Amino acid sequence: MTRPLRFDGTTIADAEGLVATAQGWLVGSGPVSVMLDTDVTEFHRQGWTSWSPSGWAPLDESPLRIWGDDERRQTADDAANDTPDRHEGNGVGAVRLADGRMLLLGALGLGTPRVGASPTELSGTVEHDDGSGWFLGLGPEDTVFARYAELLRERLGTPTAPPVSTLWCSWYSYFEDIDEQLITTAVDDLGTLPIDVVQVDDGWETIVGDWLPNEKFPSGMDALAERLAARGSRPGLWLAPLICLPGSRTATEHPEWLVQDPSGGPLVAGHNWDSHYFALDTTRPDVQEHLDTVIRRVVGWGFRYLKLDFMYAGALRGVRHQDLPRERVWRDAVELIRAAAGPDVYLLGCGVPMVPSVGVFDGVRVGPDTASDWTYPACVADPSHEGGLNGVAASVPRLWMRDLYQVDPDVAYFRSRETTLTAEQRQTIADLAVVSGFRSTSDPVAWLEAPERVALERFLGQSPVVERLGDDRFLVDGRTVDFGPAVREARAGRERLTEAGSRSV
Repeated sequence: MTRPLRFDGTTIADAEGLVATAQGWLVGSGPVSVMLDTDVTEFHRQGWTSWSPSGWAPLDESPLRIWGDDERRQTADDAANDTPDRHEGNGVGAVRLADGRMLLLGALGLGTPRVGASPTELSGTVEHDDGSGWFLGLGPEDTVFARYAELLRERLGTPTAPPVSTLWCSWYSYFEDIDEQLITTAVDDLGTLPIDVVQVDDGWETIVGDWLPNEKFPSGMDALAERLAARGSRPGLWLAPLICLPGSRTATEHPEWLVQDPSGGPLVAGHNWDSHYFALDTTRPDVQEHLDTVIRRVVGWGFRYLKLDFMYAGALRGVRHQDLPRERVWRDAVELIRAAAGPDVYLLGCGVPMVPSVGVFDGVRVGPDTASDWTYPACVADPSHEGGLNGVAASVPRLWMRDLYQVDPDVAYFRSRETTLTAEQRQTIADLAVVSGFRSTSDPVAWLEAPERVALERFLGQSPVVERLGDDRFLVDGRTVDFGPAVREARAGRERLTEAGSRSV
C-alpha cells in the first residue's frame, strides 16, 4: 500500500509516523508518494549503473534516458524498468524547488528501488521490499546528498582497501591489442612518475569468460605483476567475472551456469566485442566456487587492484537456480568476490549498480568511457555513449558519491596524438579527475611532447585543496573550475535530438 505524503514547500504536512532526522525524515518501507504543493523545476535522475544516464533534467522536457537503441539500453541501463514517458531513475531521485533547494527521495536498501517525478509528485517503488525504507531529504543539494550518503554508509558499510591516488591503464591507447612486451615497454617508459596503480586492461585473457592468460603473455601474469610491483606500483588487472562470451569454454562447457531467459535459452545480458554475452547464475554453488577460484587465482598472481567490469549483468531479471531478489543476488556475489580477494585488494566497480555497491567496492566508475574524443553523433541521443562530454556531464552530478566510495570519472588525456580533444577539453577532463580525487591516464609517455609530459607530471604529482562552490563550480588551489558549460552543452544537444527520439518510441 502506497504511503501518501504531502510537501507544502516548507515541510511534510502529514509527517505523522515519520522519523525526523538531520536534513529530513526516515520513511518506512514500501511505496511512497509525496504530493508537491509547490513549484518544482527539475528532476535529478540517478541511473542504475556506472554508465546509465544521470543528472538534472527539466521536468517540462523529455526524460533523460537512452533513445533509439534497444541494445545499448540493455547494456547501459535498467532496460527492464525503462520509462520513456516519465522522469524516473534508480535508487535515489530528487526535485529542485524554485528557491534552489531540493527534495530528495532515496532508498536505504537493496530492493531495486525506482524513484520518479512529475510537477505534482515525487514517488518511489521497489521490486522487492526488504524493509529498509527511505530517506526523504530537504535542503541545499550538497547538504542533503551528504546526509543521504551518511545513512547509506551506516547501513551498507565503507571501503576497506587503501585508496588510489594515481593510475595508468593500457585501454585508451592500445585497447585489446596488448602483449607482454608492449606492457613492459610502456611501464618502463613511465620512469619515476608517481603511479600508484598500473592496470593491465582487456586483452590479456584467452576470451571474456575464461580468465587465463593468452599466448601473448608467455611469462605468465605472475611475472608481469611482479614487474609492476618492482617499480613501486600496485599491480592492477581488468576482468569481467560475471559474464562470458558465447565462444568461451565457460559458456560451452557449462551452459547450466548461465542465467536463463524466461522465454527459453540463456539470457542475453548485453552487447560488446561485436557479440552478445551471457550472465553467470551466481546463486549456483558451482558458479560460486568458480568465482572464488578466479579471484583467488588473480590475487595469487600478485594483483592488488581489480577493475571488475560489466558487473550489472549479475543483477538482471532472469531465471536462476534460486529465485531471489536480483540486487540481493548481486550483492551476495560481490561479497563473495570481496571475501576471496581480501580486504586490502582494491576493487573498482565498472558497470555496477550504484547504491548496492556501497560497502563492497572501494571505487566506482561514475560515467561513460571518456574515450579520446569529446563527442560523437551517437553521443547526443545516448548519454551513456563514450566521449569526453558525456563522461563529464554524467560524472559531475555524481561527485556527491565521494562520501560513499572513490568516484572514478575515467582517464584524463595529455597527448595531442591520436585524439580529437582540444586543449580546453583535455583540461576539463583533467580538472574533473582532480576534483574527484581519482587521477588516472592511459597516455603512453612515448606519445607525449615535452610540454605534455610536464603537464602529466604536474597532474600526477599534485595534492590540491578542492572546495565546492556550488552549481558545478569548484575551487582548486584558488583556481575556479566550472563544469557548467560542459553540462549545459550536453543538455542542449539532448534537447535538440531527444524530442525526435521520444516521438519514435
